[in-house]
Amino acid sequence: MAYGALAALDDRPRPGKEPTITPEAKAWLVSLACDKAKEHGYPHELWTTRLLARHARERGPAAGHQCLARLAQGTVCKLLGQEEIKPHKVRYYLERRDAEFEPKMAEVLCVYREVQVLKKAAAKAEKSKKPVAIVSYDEKPGIQAIATTAPDLPPVPGRHASFARDHEYKRHGTLSLLAGIDLLTGKVHALVRDRHRSREFIEFLKLLDAAYPASTAIKLILDNHSAHISRETRAWLDTRPPGRFDFTFTPKHGSWLNLIEGFFSKFARSVLRHIRVTSKHELKQRIMAGIDDVNRHPVIHTWSYKLAEAA
Repeated sequence: MAYGALAALDDRPRPGKEPTITPEAKAWLVSLACDKAKEHGYPHELWTTRLLARHARERGPAAGHQCLARLAQGTVCKLLGQEEIKPHKVRYYLERRDAEFEPKMAEVLCVYREVQVLKKAAAKAEKSKKPVAIVSYDEKPGIQAIATTAPDLPPVPGRHASFARDHEYKRHGTLSLLAGIDLLTGKVHALVRDRHRSREFIEFLKLLDAAYPASTAIKLILDNHSAHISRETRAWLDTRPPGRFDFTFTPKHGSWLNLIEGFFSKFARSVLRHIRVTSKHELKQRIMAGIDDVNRHPVIHTWSYKLAEAA
């Protein structure tokens, strides 16, 4: 009663049972979890808690940890949770493989800096010495032409909140979207083709060549796809006047530096998501209609990340 009436209703704290798993056994188990299961002769790539518990029961006593002979799966989960280890999961990372990543990124940022300067000059009604168009370009391959095998069912108020679609579908092939967005006007130039080889890329360059006056320098931000640096592409570029096209390449694994990726993401979520068509031709028409809709209300994209470093 010295602690009060309410406290007297509960049991006093007790020392409790001594832990049966020793710190050494726990360290051995955690070290084991940091290996891959395949490194210990299992066909599994990674551990499951059940497999790890079984391995510890079978191999632990021989390693001098008799306390693990009856180790339960739940205890494994608890011990790994205390150390914040999840050996059954994989978190991906991107290894930097381009030794010139920083210089190449600086080149791309300098182009975005030029866009910023040109926008300010246009706002002040100042004319640049030579007209310039800056286009962020990339391809979006593998757009699937998928057809339904049964009609979609519309929402029914009070009963079904969303469209209903049969699980079965029919494939009609894939298409590639080749697109470039003018960073000064927001206009999107696009082609839809079955593939995206050198000949399709040259076709896109011809599209740009026809879209801008002959006196305009066209600068492209693009990745190092083989079609962009192929012999056929270089041969066609040699037929154009000097200074007509200027390529700035993003570093390897640096596609996030290209503004067109943001456009592709938005286009996929707004136009291509859940799209169903009866043929590849219809898919092409729908994609180009989506591009036309974007161009009716163009959005001028602006890059800001680390832009001050390019000044």
